[in-house]
Amino acid sequence: MSDPTSAVPPSPIVPSPGVRPDPASSAPALEITGLRKAFGPKVAVDGLDLVVPAGSFYGLVGPNGAGKTTTLSMATGLLRPDAGAISLLGVDVWRDPVRAKALVGVLSDGVALFDRLSGEQLVTYHGLLNGMDRQTVATRTADLLRLLDLEQAGGTLVVDYSAGMTKKIALACALIHAPRLLVLDEPFESVDPISAANIRDILHGYVDGGGTVIVSSHSMDLVQRMCDHVAVIAAGRVLASGSVDDVRHGSTLEDRFVELVGGRQHSEGPSWLRTS
Repeated sequence: MSDPTSAVPPSPIVPSPGVRPDPASSAPALEITGLRKAFGPKVAVDGLDLVVPAGSFYGLVGPNGAGKTTTLSMATGLLRPDAGAISLLGVDVWRDPVRAKALVGVLSDGVALFDRLSGEQLVTYHGLLNGMDRQTVATRTADLLRLLDLEQAGGTLVVDYSAGMTKKIALACALIHAPRLLVLDEPFESVDPISAANIRDILHGYVDGGGTVIVSSHSMDLVQRMCDHVAVIAAGRVLASGSVDDVRHGSTLEDRFVELVGGRQHSEGPSWLRTS
């Protein structure tokens, strides 16, 4: 017998009105001042300043080792900075970490999941950790599994998921409590084109509903098409930030990125690579 609820469209994922920042109306979604982090002699983030407006779809781009993941880890309370101040929607991340973390959903690149749970169990677990009642968690979990095309895999252990499926279930965990801010580190890596398009639609709907998205990506074309603001980071510092149009200066974002960061080698390569 078919499920009578199968034709019901999933509820839209919009930011929860229940958690209010202080002050709610004027604070940026993310404000970072003088952020610094070193690992031994290696300075990963070097006095970084960044302001992400509330309601924006903000892209964070930079070369490998630029400090993007380290910056986002500190911004979301996963890594303690050596110096600097961070606030999420007016809440200081390190003075009031519980309140700050309630405002944000995080998809971190490379952070291990509890992969001996099924996909449905993992999303449910995250919802309950955020203090939601079981009925709301069950409804939202079902919605998210449908939205992310994971219904058939909901009962499968996450350890048996493909890389793309793992990325999608991690996104579901970040969305379950309908946070005011989403911080996504390489959310489209290993995700197939159809799933990527669906995720973009979900994220745009989330922003249209009043949320803010910060996405770190190596794909300049994707950021240029998807985001309205962008920051270019290299060597732990912001080289340029603002609206996408302002940062790219009439060029493509990729060309502007190369101009700012440098390092491009105009070479045909060694002769032994040419076969004729």
